[in-house]
Amino acid sequence: MGFLRRPFKYKFYYATIILVALNVLAFIFTGSGRNYDASAFFGLQPILFVRGHCYWQIFTYMFMHGSWTHLISNMIGLLIFGTICEKKIGSNEFLLFYILCGIVCGAFSLVLYILAGIWGVVLVGASGAVYSVLLLFSVIFPTSRVFIFGIVPVPAPLLVLIYAGISIFDELFGRNQGVAHLTHLSGFAAAWIYCLVRFGISPIKVWKNAWR
Repeated sequence: MGFLRRPFKYKFYYATIILVALNVLAFIFTGSGRNYDASAFFGLQPILFVRGHCYWQIFTYMFMHGSWTHLISNMIGLLIFGTICEKKIGSNEFLLFYILCGIVCGAFSLVLYILAGIWGVVLVGASGAVYSVLLLFSVIFPTSRVFIFGIVPVPAPLLVLIYAGISIFDELFGRNQGVAHLTHLSGFAAAWIYCLVRFGISPIKVWKNAWR
């Protein structure tokens, strides 16, 4: 565990801004979400990953988006929560966290699709990784409040639980079809495991201690 918890030397170089720029550039150069061939090639498609050996998709899918609204909503979340987390833990740590959680989300979704026999679906978007960042934010700043619509203050840990509950509800009752709800949940799970393994921190304990 000593190796896994060995910290990086602190550096800050706006990695969050770089990630946002890469997402925007990828969206523009691949046809602004309208080019199916580009989405299938760089998005995560089980049949191409397994039978076509397109193994890069487990990484590139998180930089692809299906529409401007899809892109903007994810990038706003990444900018708001990612920048703050990056300043706290350093850019190198944040990049490792973001990319690793995104890959875990992709791998989890890939296994589910294969087990379900859904080979043609194309998974795109940074949502899973952004959900991971939200959970990390709630662990680093457990007493902070996020203003929903700029009006309603919600404690960060409660916001995580609300989003998790919405994803579970939508998945169980088939709402918002076309949205990868389980990928969102796997983002929370990946961040949770990262906090336990890398930082030696239990999110539940942090939340309980913060709100006693």
